[in-house]
Amino acid sequence: MGELYPPIEPYDKGMLDVGDGNFVYWEVCGNPDGKPVLVVHGGPGSGCGTGVRRYFDPDRYRIVLFDQRGCGRSIPHASNPTTDMRHNTTQHLISDMERLRDHLGIERWLLYGGSWGSTLILSYAEQHPERVSEIVISSVTTTRRSEIDWLYRGVGRFFPEQWERFLAGAPGTPRDGDVVAAYARLMGHSDAAVRNKATADWCAWEDAVLSGETNGTSNPYGDRPPVAQLALVRICSHYFAHGAWLEEGVLLREADRLAGIPGVLVHGRLDMAGPLDTALELNRAWPDAELIVVEGAGHLGSAATRDHVLQALDRFAGSHY
Repeated sequence: MGELYPPIEPYDKGMLDVGDGNFVYWEVCGNPDGKPVLVVHGGPGSGCGTGVRRYFDPDRYRIVLFDQRGCGRSIPHASNPTTDMRHNTTQHLISDMERLRDHLGIERWLLYGGSWGSTLILSYAEQHPERVSEIVISSVTTTRRSEIDWLYRGVGRFFPEQWERFLAGAPGTPRDGDVVAAYARLMGHSDAAVRNKATADWCAWEDAVLSGETNGTSNPYGDRPPVAQLALVRICSHYFAHGAWLEEGVLLREADRLAGIPGVLVHGRLDMAGPLDTALELNRAWPDAELIVVEGAGHLGSAATRDHVLQALDRFAGSHY
């Protein structure tokens, strides 16, 4: 079993002015002369944790982490109801990544992330393929409206009682209505009690979908600090209500733009939040990517998932950049 690298601290960090009154937190760890890698967190709106630093050989990698707009240590924070969400879209995040790359003087970098992070990685790489050396993704998503509908409606057939409670949390929404858009409106409500209840109801649903993986020992969404929950749900509902501002299926249709970029896709066969078929479609559309299906693993991954990711990152650490 692959071992994580020892804990490390950043040797540089800052707040990048990305315009529109937004400042994005960034940090760099590892070797200043190492191979550049950008960690792209999920959510959207989760913020970047410290544990992911340990996935990279600190002697060989220059590890860049950042908190996407409105979450983590970036400001203004989406938990504040006065924060304007009009300037928080997929294209804004892509522009932020490019601005950060330029700020750090990086020519090309490896991209690593999972879940929503994979959607943002693919969106960036298809716009700026010349800036990407390799890609490693776990829990592949492309945030098509069909994928969003699965996560917030379709998978409810496996959790019918919990889905009924989720739907009831958006009063007046018909069973075939847009429950995600309804929650986005609730998260913009002037009453804090309304926003707090919507946040709790959303997190309870997300935890229900993952309950087969956690066995009730933890709640990946509900266990977060209240402020982090508020930002996460506000950003998630905002992005998903707009289909992430992506044409349906565009990331798969334009995957030919990734030609020549080596990739590794690691996906759990039992991923209820993001079923395997999306990873299979991406693998077919991107011949330079290797798909590894992890038996017995879900959206949160497993020890085997981690091992495959570590192996890929170690392999790419010695590649030319």
